[in-house]
Amino acid sequence: MTSETREAFGRVGIWSSALHGSRTDDAGGRAIAEAVAELEDLGYGTLWIGGSPSPDDAAAIVAATRKATVATGILSIWDHPAQDVAARIAEIDAQARGRFVLGLGVSHGPMVPQYAKPYSAMVAYLDALDAATPPVGSGHRVLAALGPKMLRLAADRALGAHPYLVTAEHTAEAREALGPDALLAPELSVVLDTDPDRARTTARTMLGRYLQLPNYTDNLLRLGFLESDFEGGGSVRLLDSLFALGDAEQVKARTQQYLDAGADHVALQVLTADEGGAGLPRAEWRELAEAFGDAL
Repeated sequence: MTSETREAFGRVGIWSSALHGSRTDDAGGRAIAEAVAELEDLGYGTLWIGGSPSPDDAAAIVAATRKATVATGILSIWDHPAQDVAARIAEIDAQARGRFVLGLGVSHGPMVPQYAKPYSAMVAYLDALDAATPPVGSGHRVLAALGPKMLRLAADRALGAHPYLVTAEHTAEAREALGPDALLAPELSVVLDTDPDRARTTARTMLGRYLQLPNYTDNLLRLGFLESDFEGGGSVRLLDSLFALGDAEQVKARTQQYLDAGADHVALQVLTADEGGAGLPRAEWRELAEAFGDAL
């Protein structure tokens, strides 16, 4: 990976599952377009379309921006055939196509009826992208990798990895597994609330559903957490390791821990008590941008 690629991603980005124009009406699509244009103006390097987006969602965000890197975080390989994805990406304006990155993941067994041999399925999907006309090559994709095997694949067959729901300690391990040259861009969930109990309640609302998915719980067990840490939506120890809780300066400090551990870029997902992370928390995005300042 070149220094230009690292610069294109920026140090800090925004991850949001609300950036799905295909799941809303025209007014909702306009609200998304206005929000991502502001995020770009605020200085965030990369805009991550979370929550299993479609290629059409990605094309809409690329069209609504001018210079930001746009990435899917993460497109499920089970939902979209590789040939169809490559064809849709080819339709994006040629000048804008260079700042689009295809984030790919194998999703989760409980969510995918045909789930089987996820590593082999990802290898086959990457082979199909390479063989497409035009191809979506390794320089335009990242993988949702948690374990050592998928991390090595991310280093060998993609720009690098976009791990979700991980600790700073995992980031250090991922950097070692990836080597020094691959991109490492973990997601970090944020609750801007200075009341610790209330902030953890908001975090548990989000975390609870992920604790039903073995890919995440298995990874957390590998990191030294216990089954008891998953009870009740997450122990204090687990929450404080996975989330950035507090004011904007505390979020900035937590983000720096991930960067110090080896991340090239951190994708911030802002959670709010009233929206459950599903809305467009533009006030919080502005507050964070002000705190980070030139560090973006």
